[in-house]
Amino acid sequence: SVPKDAPVCFGVWITPRIARSATLAVSNCSSHAKQTERSGQQSVTGVEASDDANSYWRIRGKSDSSCQRGTPVKCGQAIRLTHVNTGKNLHTHHFPSPLSNNQEVSAFGDDGEGDDLDFWIVQCSGSYWEREDAVRFKHVGTEVFLSITGEQYGHPIRGQREVHGMPAANHHNYWKAMEGVFIKPSLEPAKHDEL
Repeated sequence: SVPKDAPVCFGVWITPRIARSATLAVSNCSSHAKQTERSGQQSVTGVEASDDANSYWRIRGKSDSSCQRGTPVKCGQAIRLTHVNTGKNLHTHHFPSPLSNNQEVSAFGDDGEGDDLDFWIVQCSGSYWEREDAVRFKHVGTEVFLSITGEQYGHPIRGQREVHGMPAANHHNYWKAMEGVFIKPSLEPAKHDEL
């Protein structure tokens, strides 16, 4: 078993949850899942259930070769969050969000390949992002913070909350890895013996 104070590592699956109120998910309603109201990209919403099958995200580095599975995520390091079921990356861009008029957050790309607007800096207080830490995700390209403030959608995704980017750090943008498939960290690089 992986201790609760162990660092979160590249390659693990997590369910990010904000302030015990909503879990980051990709909308699963077929009429809304294909596009947001603004950019035409797939919607990312906040849902109540932390065990929702659409709420698992894989932590990846800026490139797959830059961060091996099991390497702890450092505070201040850029990551990609790739949705496990769709293969799309957590993404934001300069489109207004439909409910709060903050910055829209969407799921973008195919098979984990998107663009340079898929990178987020993990803001935490120690050297590494630990499982029990409340962290912020600050977007590299637009400098907004991944947030949920409570605005809820109506039909067809009634009750799901809007996820958006906010320009300032505040209590609406602290996230925790609530559920997940964790692995023991590899703090030292792998060593190979020559034959």
